[in-house]
Amino acid sequence: MNPSPLKVSSEIGRLKTVLLHRPGKEVENLTPDLMERLLFDDIPYLEVARQEHDAFAEILTGNGVEVLYLEDLAAESLTDVFVRGSFVDDFISEARIPGRGTRESLKDYFLSFEPREMVDRMMAGVRWHEMADARRLSLADKLSTDDFFAIDPLPNLYFTRDPFATIGSGITLNHMRTDTRNRETLFAKYIFENHPRFSDCEIPIWFDRDEHTSLEGGDELILSPKVLAIGISQRTDAASVETLADNIFRDGQTFETILAFNIPKKRAFMHLDTVFTMVDRDKFTIHPEIEGPLQVFSIKKDGDGLKIEEMTATLEDILKSTLKLDDVTLIRCAGGDPVDAPREQWNDGSNTLAIAPGEVVVYSRNYVTNELLRDNGIKTYVMPSSELSRGRGGPRCMSMPLVREEI
Repeated sequence: MNPSPLKVSSEIGRLKTVLLHRPGKEVENLTPDLMERLLFDDIPYLEVARQEHDAFAEILTGNGVEVLYLEDLAAESLTDVFVRGSFVDDFISEARIPGRGTRESLKDYFLSFEPREMVDRMMAGVRWHEMADARRLSLADKLSTDDFFAIDPLPNLYFTRDPFATIGSGITLNHMRTDTRNRETLFAKYIFENHPRFSDCEIPIWFDRDEHTSLEGGDELILSPKVLAIGISQRTDAASVETLADNIFRDGQTFETILAFNIPKKRAFMHLDTVFTMVDRDKFTIHPEIEGPLQVFSIKKDGDGLKIEEMTATLEDILKSTLKLDDVTLIRCAGGDPVDAPREQWNDGSNTLAIAPGEVVVYSRNYVTNELLRDNGIKTYVMPSSELSRGRGGPRCMSMPLVREEI
């Protein structure tokens, strides 16, 4: 086996290769009745969302970043007919469709297409009228309460950060909190097992999608080659942090400490990276509302087990001592203003994507926070954001780095 082609040992090392998903028909298959189930608060306008996403990709490619697309890698991983059949079986099984006739009809429908169109349709969801030969044979089929969709769309896919995460030379292949997002991790599973870019490589898995507790990529931050930060959040369980720690410490990677951030369990603070991101070696964005209730635990290897200690210092002091820094600057979302900060936090003002030390991609609508970043010496690449932001995720949420330079 060849060595892993993945390498991410910091949040801020110059970005070399990144995975995105260009929003597709799945966004237009959102309806008001589906929004809660599919974790949306609003429905983006697809045409403009794509324009914004293309502008995001252009910022990245314009700075020398190789941009890969989830939909392309997935299709290229499914050229073998047997692999394709297995993928369709797994995808339908995880959708938890009770009707046998519906499951059989969906399988025939998906397998009637070439890999790229099949992937697009699986991501988009399938309306009943698209399957002309839908067989509603069983009692469960006949009593289906969904009048429009045989299988739900996956509108969260453009947040590629969450289903898996690159850490060091390996990945966490995540078990998502909700069934609607857990299907997304199948694309990563089949890509890493079957795509020619990865299938002949030795890629360690620090956390597997078959675990019974949840872990999501927005809660996984790499502060340095020795320090990880993991959020215990609305979407990630404390037990998952321990599983990840056991596996990554046992492998002999460079990481020595995991800081577990226990953040409030509510939608506005969905993941750690919605309230805290790294923008330079000693500078971080933060939403001020988490500072009061925030608990931080230090996790280190201790023989065959883990040593876990609660840290009682301020966040600045915790970061200084753990990262061996003389000083730390916390750049508070909108400066902590009682009106501007909650508004810009809702639109992911603290969710930045570093493409190099001190260089970050930000949403245009968070102009107060963006100005503060510039005041603190951070170079900002501003992308349009009126529609993409409706999904409650920012530039970091929409990107999964695969390779960064060492810092």
